[in-house]
Amino acid sequence: MKTAVKRLLAASVVATALGGSLVACGSGSGGSGDGANGELTLWTHNAGNKEELAAIQSLVDEYNAKPDKKATVKVQAFPQDSYNDSVVAAASAKKLPCIVDIDGPNVPNWAWSKYLAPLELSADLSKNLPSTLGEWNGKTYSVGHYDVALALLARRSDLTAAGVRIPTIDSPWTKDELDAALEKLKGLGTWEHPLDLGTGGTGEWLPYAYSPFLQSAGGDLVNRDGYQSADGTLNGDAAVEWAEWFHGLVEKGYAAQKSGKDTTADFIAGKSAILYTGSWAADKARAALGDDLVVLPSVDLGEGPKIGGGSWQWGVTSGCKSAEAAMDYLSFTLAPENVAKIAQATGTIPATEEAAALIPAYAPGGANSIFREFSQEFAVLRPETPAYPFIATEFGKATQDILSGADPKSTLDKAVKDIDANIKSNGGYKG
Repeated sequence: MKTAVKRLLAASVVATALGGSLVACGSGSGGSGDGANGELTLWTHNAGNKEELAAIQSLVDEYNAKPDKKATVKVQAFPQDSYNDSVVAAASAKKLPCIVDIDGPNVPNWAWSKYLAPLELSADLSKNLPSTLGEWNGKTYSVGHYDVALALLARRSDLTAAGVRIPTIDSPWTKDELDAALEKLKGLGTWEHPLDLGTGGTGEWLPYAYSPFLQSAGGDLVNRDGYQSADGTLNGDAAVEWAEWFHGLVEKGYAAQKSGKDTTADFIAGKSAILYTGSWAADKARAALGDDLVVLPSVDLGEGPKIGGGSWQWGVTSGCKSAEAAMDYLSFTLAPENVAKIAQATGTIPATEEAAALIPAYAPGGANSIFREFSQEFAVLRPETPAYPFIATEFGKATQDILSGADPKSTLDKAVKDIDANIKSNGGYKG
C-alpha cells in the first residue's frame, strides 16, 4: 500500500473522531479573522505525507504566482494525530482558517455545526464523480480531487486451480458463488483463511469497508428518508441476514476474525487467495504479481455490488473574511491538470474524466481504470447526515462484536437504540 494512501485511511479515523466531538454542537460558527489582510490560511492533515503535501504546496505556489490571484494562500500542515485537536480547539475559539480539509462523510456534521460555508465556485462540479462532493440539505460544502474504490484482488492462477469463475463488472459473484469459491479455495489446503477482509482494521475502515456489504444485502446504516431513525434498516431482516453471513465467513474458516496489519503484504506473500481492499493496493500487488493479478468487483449480496464513496475533500469556513478568494483558490485547483497532480501524488482515482485522461493508469484502458468504473457503478456515499460520526462509531462496535460471535439481532438492535437516541437528543439534526 502506498504511504500516502495509508495515511489517507488512518487520517479518516482521526476525522471520524473529530466529527464525533462536534456532534452535539449545531450552533457554532467558523468565525475567525483569517483572510482579512489579503492572506488566507489552508489547513491540511498531511504533515508527514510528503507526496500529497508537496503536491498541495505546488498548487498553492502556482496560485500565489498568478498575477490575478485574489489573495495569498499559505499552508499550515498538521500531523494526523494532532489535526483533530487543532481543529476542535480552533472551532471552539472561533479561529478556524479559511480553507480546511475534511473527510467526506463528516461534511454534513461540519455544515450543521456552521463551520463550513456552501461552495460558490467557478469550476463546473457536474464533471466530478458524485462521491467527491460533500453535500447537505441540498447544498455543496466540499469538493475533493480524488476518491478510492474497494475491490477484490486475487491471483488468476489460484482461481483457475480451484475451478472458480473470474467475475466481471457486469457479472459479479453472487453470495452463493462467493461462498462456493471460498469452499473450493479452502479445499486446496494452501491457506488457513482464503479470504482476507481486513478485519484487523479499526475506526472509519469498519463502516467504509463493511456497510457496503450491508447495503448490498438490502439494509443500511440509517433510514435515508429523513435520517431520523435506523430502526428497520440496521436491524431489519436483511441486516440480520447480512450479519449472519458476515460472521459465517469467520465461523467457516474462510476469513480470520482479526487479520494482519498489512493485508496487502500478506496477500503478496501468499497468505490469502482473495484480498478485500481498495485501489491503493493495486500498484504494489501488480508490481509483485504481474499479469497473474486480477481485480474483481465486490460481491452482490442481492442488491448489486456496493462500495464506499467519499474521501478527503476541501471546504471554506463560514467565518472566512475573504471567502471569495478562498473560493477562487479552490476553483483554480480543480483544473484537470491540478486534479491530476494531486491524484498522481496519492495514487488515487482522479475526480474528473479530464484529469483521469492525464494519468496513463487511469485513462481509458489503463491498468487502474477499472477502479474508476467501480466508483461510477457501485459507490454509495455514507449517510449524508450530521449524525454520521456517531452512526459510524456504533456500526463499528456492532461489526466487531458480530465478527466475535455476538448475536446479530440483539447486537444490531442495541446499535439502533443508541443511534436513535443520539438523533433524538440532537433534535433530529435539523438544519
